[in-house]
Order: sequence, then structure tokens, then C-alpha cells
Amino acid sequence: MARIAQITRLLRINHIFVKHDLDEFVTAIHLFRLYRLLQRLMPWRWWPRKRLPRAVRLREALEELGPIFVKFGQILSTRPDLLPEDIALELSKLQDQVPPFPAEEAIRIIERSYRDRLENHFSEFDRTPVASASVAQVHFAKLHDGTEVAVKVLRPRIEAVIERDLSLLYTLARLAMRYWKDGKRLRPVEVIDEFSKTIHDELNLMREAANASQLRANFAGSDMLYVPKVFWDHTRREVMVMERIHGIAISDVDALKAAGVDMRTLSHNGVEIFFTQAFRDGFFHADMHPGNIFVSPEGQYRAVDFGIMGSLGEQDKRYLAENFLGFFNRDYRAVSEAHLRAGWVPAGTRVEEFEAAIRSVCEPIFAKPIKDISFGRLLLQLFQTARRFKMEIQPQLVLLQKTFFNVEGLGRRLYPELNLWDTAKPYLEKWMREQLGPRAFVKAMRRELPKWWQIMPEVPGIVYDILRRERAGELVTQLRSEELGRIQQQLQYNQRRLILAIAGTGLLLAGAVLLGFAAVPAEAADLLMLGGWVSAGLGTLFLLRGWPRAAEEFPRGPNADR
Repeated sequence: MARIAQITRLLRINHIFVKHDLDEFVTAIHLFRLYRLLQRLMPWRWWPRKRLPRAVRLREALEELGPIFVKFGQILSTRPDLLPEDIALELSKLQDQVPPFPAEEAIRIIERSYRDRLENHFSEFDRTPVASASVAQVHFAKLHDGTEVAVKVLRPRIEAVIERDLSLLYTLARLAMRYWKDGKRLRPVEVIDEFSKTIHDELNLMREAANASQLRANFAGSDMLYVPKVFWDHTRREVMVMERIHGIAISDVDALKAAGVDMRTLSHNGVEIFFTQAFRDGFFHADMHPGNIFVSPEGQYRAVDFGIMGSLGEQDKRYLAENFLGFFNRDYRAVSEAHLRAGWVPAGTRVEEFEAAIRSVCEPIFAKPIKDISFGRLLLQLFQTARRFKMEIQPQLVLLQKTFFNVEGLGRRLYPELNLWDTAKPYLEKWMREQLGPRAFVKAMRRELPKWWQIMPEVPGIVYDILRRERAGELVTQLRSEELGRIQQQLQYNQRRLILAIAGTGLLLAGAVLLGFAAVPAEAADLLMLGGWVSAGLGTLFLLRGWPRAAEEFPRGPNADR
């Protein structure tokens, strides 16, 4: 029975694709090609019709197929490494809006999650939803203490709908792998795997609540961004309760101007919030479309919907900053070398060839006035170029590109003269100085000190054990060849260098600790500082003495040439 239902659903997909003149997709994966031919022979198909662009036809087909396919299209729009530019841009316009389900169903889900009556948690509950999407809908309510809240409720039986449509998507992906000429290169099954993980994460509202709490902690006390509070006592897997947000929708530019909001400052603050999330915190809101952002009359951003978040590691942040600064300075050599160091392109890639490809994309764009340059579009074209060099796109970088594209679009809508150089370049230059300067070194030392503090007491024992084993080996082993004797001398020489390196590291750590304590007001501050610099200097000297040098030979003993 399930098999028949799946075939029926596949026939409907085929019908919608042909209806929207998307024959190339049907033909590419061998999906009921005979059925497609029969549809083409119908009399009403004989007269020529005006054909919309391919990307528009695909977007309309996905909208007709239903909310899960719309969500899949949204995810695909973040994969410019897989899609042509026109399709990626068009799919980004997909809106996840579906008719609401009855309030009685929402109340039933809430009471089942709480194992309690609705009235015991809320003094008021608005039965008319304020927002409805493919996975959940939102109602306004009031807690018994009078606090206004927004209650997000998962759709009833949504898991079964998602599993059914995921099964169909996997079937289509396997057909594409088998018949489509680009199927193996684009790995459609892995794309569906990624989509499956994303949408299953959205089915657990506890995860979204945790995302909101983390972002709120990151921006506690900020004048630029406010994140609503999560009420954990009322939050479950299928129900999330957050503080209600009041503000002007960011898409309502006229209302913002009428409220006296400074549009230039608002647009620049949006860019700074994005870079702060990405580079200071490594944790960013990755679904910043206009429906998720409001603005207070004072010009403070207020965000909602934290189902999709991105994260960046320290290396990712460093290489991204290098790339952005390279673009701002039009230093394409630095950009190509940063890609290679990050491992984003294969190690055998020729830097000169990659640099030339990047220049061919960037120079025509940078020939325009700064206010007309779209960095989101620039990143999109760079992803397209990187496909030629077998660049594997990291999911977190794709989310970052999508978010940057949204932020830039919002900023330009608010203030068309937005100049990203004014905000982004100084921010990144300051961030890089903080990462590479002496303060960053001391900060890193303090962060790593607890680990070294555990290891350092073991170092003398390890060194003693190495020397003891070596000495025991000398007593019981008779070296019978000159080559073995030379190897033994090399080992002894390396051990001396190892001891110097370990001692130098320890002295450097001690110096960093003393210099850190020297900042506090105390009578011994000068002494601590002097001791810190002496210790650090000795540590550096020992490290330099113990550091291996290229093509260096150890000093030979008197019997080495015999």
C-alpha cells in the first residue's frame, strides 16, 4: 500500500514538473518519461505559450508541491556550489507560509506536552495564530504573572508528512545518481541527508530554545540586538514559549522612517551585528529574512525564530577574515593562499591559476562604485568559480554566505547608499589585530595554562624515563656499525634539544603568568613584571637554542669518523 501511495505521489510530481515546462528535470532522472510524452500529446498543449525563465518555473513548481518541497528549495538556495546562479537566487525567494491548523489542535498538543490543562499555564491564549509555517505556528498568550509571550507549536502529525516526502526525495536523488550525468559529482543523496538533518533539528523546539538562550547570552546588554527570553518551565519538545517581541517589521521602511529611526545607523548596525556574531562569537542567526527581524522605535534590532543557526571554529574565523580583507584590499593572491591554507581547495591546486580565476570574477565587480557592489553576489559567483577547482563547500560557510546575502540585502533596502567598507573593513582589521597581537598571545596562554599546569609536573618524569631507557640501552647494546653509532649520536643530540625546548616552553609560560599578574596594583608589581620579562627572555633563548634548523647536522664526537 505504501508503495502504491509513493508511485501516486511520484506521478503527481511528474505532472507538476511537466505542467511548468520542466521537462529537462523529468528527462534527466528518467521519471515516467512515457507519462510525460502522453501529457505532451494532449490537445491543450499544442498551442505555444509564453515561457517564464527556468528558475521561476522551478520555484513555482516547488510551491505547488507543498511546504516540505518549499523548505527543501530554501535549503537548496544556500548551495551555490550545486546550483546555477539564476536558480539559487530564485529559490531564495521561496516563502515558507502555509494555512494555519485549527486552534483546537494546537491546544491539544500543548496540553499533551504539559500533561496539564492550558489554563494552568496561561491566563490568556489567542486562538488566532499570528504566523504559520510548514513545521509550526505561533500564538500569542499571557502567563499568570501578566507576562506577554509567544507560543510556538509543532504541526500535528508533521513527522509523518516529513518522512513521507523525505522518502520521495531520496527516491528522486537515487534516480538522479543513476541517470543524471552530473549525479555522481553533485551527490544528491548527500544533499538530501543534509536537508533531513536540518528539518529533523527543527522538529525539536528544545533545540531552538537552546539556540535562543545562547544568542541572548552573547548579546546581553547590547544596544544593537535584543533576543527574547525563553521560559524553560513552559518549553517542551513540541511547544516553545518565549517573551513576546514588540517592534516594527524591518520590511516596513515607511513605518521605520515615521518612527524617526536613523536608517543609515540601522543599516550599519545590521552589518556590525552580523560580523560580531560570526567573528566574535562564532555563532550566528542563519535565517535572517525580513519576517524574522523587528526594530524598536529606538532603532534596536529584535530577532525571532532561532531554528537554523550557524557556527564557526577558530580556524574558520581566521581564514574568513583573511579572505574578506583580501577582497577589500583586492589582494587576490592572499585570498587564494588563504583558501589553500584552510584546505578548502585541494593541496595540488596551482595558486597562480586560482588567483587568476578569482581576479576574473572580482575585477569587473570592483570596477563599479562601492555602493553598487553586492558582496553577497560576489560570494555566490566565487562559489561557482570554486567548483572548477573541486572546492568542497563546508556547510557552515554556506550558511554564512546565505546570511551575509540576507544582511546585505536588508541593509541596502534600509539605506541604499550602504557602504560595507565603512563597517566591515575596520571591524575585521581590528579583529585581526586582536587575534595576532601581544594581548592575544597572553590571552591564549591564560586559556591554555590549565592544560599545561596538568602536564608540566609529568615532564621531568618523562624526560628522566627517556634518558634512563637510553642509558640502559647503552649498557646492554653493543653497537657494531658506524651507522648505528651515528644514529645514536643523533638521538642524544635531539634529546638535548628536546630538553631545551621543554624548559623554554615552561619559562615562557611562567613569564606569561607573571606578566598577567603584574597588571594588578601591588607593591611587587615591578618585581613581577621584571621576573616575567626575564623568564620570557630565557624561555625564548632556550627555545631558539632547541629549535631544529633545516639541514643542520649534530656535532660529531671524536670517534665519529673512525
